[in-house]
Amino acid sequence: MYALAGKRVWVAGDRGLVGSALMRRLASEDCELLASPRENVDLRSSEQTESWVREARPHAVFVAAARVGGIHANNTRPAEFLYDNLMIAANVVEAARRHQVEKLMFLGSTCIYPRLAPQPIPESALLTGPLEPTNEWYAVAKIAGIKLCQAYRQQYGCDFISAMPTNLYGPGDNFDMTQGHVVPALIAKAHRARVKREKSLVVWGTGRPRREFLFVDDAADALVHLMKAYSSPEIVNLGTGSEVTIAELVEKVCRVVGFDGTVLYDASKPDGTPRKVTDVSRLAAMGWRAKVGLEEGLERAYAWYRAHPTLALEAMLERA
Repeated sequence: MYALAGKRVWVAGDRGLVGSALMRRLASEDCELLASPRENVDLRSSEQTESWVREARPHAVFVAAARVGGIHANNTRPAEFLYDNLMIAANVVEAARRHQVEKLMFLGSTCIYPRLAPQPIPESALLTGPLEPTNEWYAVAKIAGIKLCQAYRQQYGCDFISAMPTNLYGPGDNFDMTQGHVVPALIAKAHRARVKREKSLVVWGTGRPRREFLFVDDAADALVHLMKAYSSPEIVNLGTGSEVTIAELVEKVCRVVGFDGTVLYDASKPDGTPRKVTDVSRLAAMGWRAKVGLEEGLERAYAWYRAHPTLALEAMLERA
């Protein structure tokens, strides 16, 4: 067991979806929370990262900082997704080694697995087949981060571990309708359609792909659990072990938002991986399971979206 009480804990990427959830969860751990605002520290810069870690001297690190986005963002900005995520991983991991960080948690993603991986996806599926082309740039960078942690553990004896969250959503998400992930983008689209009293809602793809979704505060709780209880080079999946089709997800989002129009599927747009649900038996064996169901999570995500007028549709219309 690794005790967090009394430790200086750095959440790299504390303003992001996962980072902000980690800050909420760690507030009850009797530790000193450290944050590195991006306007002060560019984690893509080795010099700035090194300087910050040298001065802050964290005992434990959660690497939640990343360049993230949905299919459209990955397709249109591949260089940013590859370069930025490579640099963040390399700089934070090396600075942690140099300054003798006691424990580091690297956050990957289930997009690291092959496009046609066995389902549910076991951790052993890593590097056993071609990646999904619509997010391969992000996936390659995350795989490099995983291997970096394993290499530092092997060569230097660093207690660096890696977890692979499934599709996350919740408070603090990016609700941009083109750059965001599927859940926040759908919430924003359905909200706009309801407010504008549109008769139909267009969704990318066929609606047939199957996906797994984990509420971000559940993910943060699982990450803290692993930080305390896990120490091994093998990666660990974070998920619910259950799945829905995109069409079923759209139906749930429309019900939560209150949009009762027609849903149209644009099959000319990419679906991405046909099916992606994780094998969470390794995490379950350590005594952790998700608590927030999908419908409850969607309601909480939508409530957060409505409570932040700079993100809500009404504010966007006022700026138009």
